[in-house]
Amino acid sequence: MTIARDEVRKVAMLGRLELSEDEENAFAADLDRILAYVDMLNELDTASVEPTTHVASVETPFRDDRVTNAPNTEALVAGAPARDGTYFRVPKIIE
Repeated sequence: MTIARDEVRKVAMLGRLELSEDEENAFAADLDRILAYVDMLNELDTASVEPTTHVASVETPFRDDRVTNAPNTEALVAGAPARDGTYFRVPKIIE
């Protein structure tokens, strides 16, 4: 696969890079070598390999969604300068 210099310029523009002509040529050659190396994966026979998301079996790390430390509402509002029952009372700021 050959990378055109126009594609290198487009990627450079997206990365906000200013490249000289020599740098464009060098990056095009580097990208060609990288893509050729990655293209070797297409030669592998993966027909008998099942798709996986993890190499090892992973148990779900989630726990049950339960409240284990219910808040003590009275203790939370005890130090409020002004309150209305279990609510904080604040000055009205919007008319």
